[in-house]
Formats: sequence, C-alpha cells, structure tokens
Amino acid sequence: MTLLSVENLRVTFPSDQGPVEVVKGLSFSLGRERLGIVGESGSGKSMTGRAVMGLIGKPARVTADRMEFEGQDLRNLPESRLRALRGARMSMVLQDPKFSLNPVIRIGDQIAEALEFHTALNARARRAKVLEALEAVRIDDPERVARQYPHEVSGGMGQRVMIAMMVVMEPALMIADEPTSALDVSVRGQVLDIMDDLVRRRGMGLMLISHDLNMVARWCDRILVMYQGRIVEELGAGQLSAASHPYTRGLLASVPRIDEDRPRLPVLDRAALEAAR
Repeated sequence: MTLLSVENLRVTFPSDQGPVEVVKGLSFSLGRERLGIVGESGSGKSMTGRAVMGLIGKPARVTADRMEFEGQDLRNLPESRLRALRGARMSMVLQDPKFSLNPVIRIGDQIAEALEFHTALNARARRAKVLEALEAVRIDDPERVARQYPHEVSGGMGQRVMIAMMVVMEPALMIADEPTSALDVSVRGQVLDIMDDLVRRRGMGLMLISHDLNMVARWCDRILVMYQGRIVEELGAGQLSAASHPYTRGLLASVPRIDEDRPRLPVLDRAALEAAR
C-alpha cells in the first residue's frame, strides 16, 4: 500500500541573482517501509521532508505534479487541513531536542499537546497516553520524566522524548531528519533501534534523512541518493556494493574503515559528477 506519492517536486527560493531551485524534480513513493534519503549538506534532503509536511512557507515556492498522502492531495490543502494531518497522520522528528523542545514546558505537557489538539480525550486519558508513549520509547520511569523539563534530561533521553511526541498519535508516516546527528555513538544505535521497533510494530512508513550512508543502509529497506537537489541513484539497502553513480561511489569510498591504512581519504571528483548528470 502506497502512503506517499511524489512526482516532480520542486522547491525554489528567491535570491538577488534570481530564483534558486534547491529541489529539482524529485519523484518517489513510500509505502509501509523504511526509506532512507542520503546526501551531503545542501543536497535537498531536509527540504524534501519539509515540503511533504507543508512546512516551507513564503517566499519559497513549492510545486509538484503530484503529492498525495493516503489519497489526499497535499499541494493545495488549506493550512487548517494540514494542521489536522501533522502530528495525527504524519509527523517529523528533528535532529536536536535542545532546539525542538520548549524549555519552559514540562515534557509530559508537551507530549500531551498533540492529544489535546487532535482528540477529545480528557486530562486523565491524555496522561495515560503520554506515559504509554514514554514507555514505548523505553523510558524506565515515565512518571518522573513526564514531570521534568527538557534541560533536566540527557541528549539521548531528549531524542526519545521527541520520538514519543511524534508517535503518541500513532501516525502512518514518520519523517526523521538526522535524528541521531547530535547524539553520542553509544546512544545512536539505541535510538535507531527504538524507531525501527516502533515502525515495525505499528506498521508505519519511515523516511529517514541522513548524510550517513552506512547507517541508512543498515536501518532502511530502500535508499535514495540525492545530489544537488536531484535523486541520482536508488538502491536496495543490501545493494550498496552495486552502486554505479560516481557520487554514490565517492560517498562509499570516503568512509574511513578501522582496518585500513590509507594515508588520506579520497574526495569527491566534482568534474566527474557534473559529467554524469
């Protein structure tokens, strides 16, 4: 079943030198699976996720021949309808809880906001759902964490809170934009494992946006490789060795390995990339 279908997505910003297109005709679909989108900074990964969520405002211009989620056309949907979808049917996990969580509101109250906006549950029922969501992201003492403020928890715990906030309404689609980039390596695997478990158990679709090709290959079913606003290659997660585009090959070659003795890591050959376009 296809949850999201996108055809010829374009995102353009004005500048003093004229319009600048940062997403250039993307087409892809997503079912109840784990889709990874990888590429270097500035390749258009995050803009793609934000365009799907309807989070790119003026003066930017977002166009598409088709952008449907669960059969609904997102292109000209009124803001009130988009707000009804966001948080309830599709959600987005951002990369750093320090900047995404409100520092003056208790964690439990922040998670409950989505329930208050999207449901008619009373305060007691909302509280129960909040604790259930915190337990789902493997927080051992949800009662205590719900009473805390964001500055009182670690970065890894804060990211678990962000995930709980996004899944409390049990959405069909979760977009995770660099969800582990601000975390220590020791915590990163735990957070990804939690997201993977939630996606599998709840039958969600996941769009995992990252610059880490090997991480995405490990946690996703399919991979889209983006370069300069375009998809240059699509691969199954177990097919990285078969990558043929110079950009994907360059990304793979630049990853250091613990058992190697290369004096220096290779850099991308931009001339070859331009020739391959």
